[in-house]
Amino acid sequence: MTELSVLWLPILLSAVFVFLASSIIHMLSPWHKSDYPKLSNEDKVLEALRPLAIPPGDYMVPRPANRQDVNSPEFAAKLKNGPVMVVTVLPNGPFSMGRNLGLWFTYCTVVGIFAAYIAGRALPAGAPYLHAFRFAGATAFIGHSLALWQMSIWYRRSWTTTIKATADGLIYALLTGGTFGWLWPR
Repeated sequence: MTELSVLWLPILLSAVFVFLASSIIHMLSPWHKSDYPKLSNEDKVLEALRPLAIPPGDYMVPRPANRQDVNSPEFAAKLKNGPVMVVTVLPNGPFSMGRNLGLWFTYCTVVGIFAAYIAGRALPAGAPYLHAFRFAGATAFIGHSLALWQMSIWYRRSWTTTIKATADGLIYALLTGGTFGWLWPR
């Protein structure tokens, strides 16, 4: 067993490596360019929705009022007539990239903490590179990728988008595993 306190360097450095890799993937490569296609009638959609002043949040449309409503002819007609959507409404105005990047780095650090915890419980100091790589990398893959699949299963998010994000998660896991293997206490 290796104490979490001696793994602070691989935790933070793996977060830095993942943060940098994700920045390269999202800002410099065209990999995610097609994740959210532009609506051909975007201006009309915005004009129609703007007067409704929908507050920021997650919405499902149509949404049944209760369990009995799910089987009603009225609800079935709403589903048939559409549109059927799961929508996230963001606050108006420019994105706060500083806030989002700060939260992303915090998330990467939290994934590193869990990777350190799992690897630290399984491995002693002096464990071989590959052992630390496997435990930390597998845990990081779980943290960065597996929950994304729920969005495609339940909310029909594009499988292409989910698979691309899973590939990103694999890259992040390899970086995390490599960092832990490299810096594992001897």
